[in-house]
Amino acid sequence: MAGVPAARAFTREALVDWGVRERAYDIVLCVSELATNALMHGVPPGRGFLLRLSYVDGVRVEVHDSGDGVPHADAREPGEGGRGLLLVSELADKWGVGERDPGKLVWCEFADR
Repeated sequence: MAGVPAARAFTREALVDWGVRERAYDIVLCVSELATNALMHGVPPGRGFLLRLSYVDGVRVEVHDSGDGVPHADAREPGEGGRGLLLVSELADKWGVGERDPGKLVWCEFADR
């Protein structure tokens, strides 16, 4: 999953540029989870995802992919995997899923405190 380390590095650089220190670890962790989910469940083999970051009164993370379905956070999923969105829901102030043609975008927000 070559795209995940690049997504984390890009996010770290953006946060430094914006002067965001508080919650930086949580933001990078959520980017990692959303990017991993996009690669594992949201794109056909050989395709990538789009990461968008923005900063207005906080950080907004968007991961766009071309996959179908609506992801959800579920603590009852068995095994080691399947808890990425549960983690995002605990760390981020808000998260959700939006439509895209094709596919979807999964977003999360971290308000300035």
